[in-house]
Amino acid sequence: MIELLKGFPDNVVAVSCKGRVTKGDYDNVLVPTVDKALKMHDKMRLYYEAGPEFGGIDPSAAWEDFKIGMEHFRRWQRVALVTDVDWIKRTMQIFGFIMPGDMRVFPVAEAAQARAWIKSV
Repeated sequence: MIELLKGFPDNVVAVSCKGRVTKGDYDNVLVPTVDKALKMHDKMRLYYEAGPEFGGIDPSAAWEDFKIGMEHFRRWQRVALVTDVDWIKRTMQIFGFIMPGDMRVFPVAEAAQARAWIKSV
């Protein structure tokens, strides 16, 4: 499940992933939120948290994740990924270099620093 997080500026899409993430989560939560933010801003930021409650991602959801990233490729200004899940961290370390904006991976213990960074000018 993907939950929207509050307390972020409107140019930041902030989500927390808990349990199993499905394509429906992308279709019903993430994609409409990203589309709304992009109507208001040329560039946007993403705060993506996959904490200890994260139970994995369905293949169809992983495909949606890739698609949304590529569809708006040049519009991502900054991405903060907060997780202790090794395979997610490794994937971002491998593919993060292709992101046009600034991307950082934070451990869950540093979520407050990640939130401050994603909001900073």
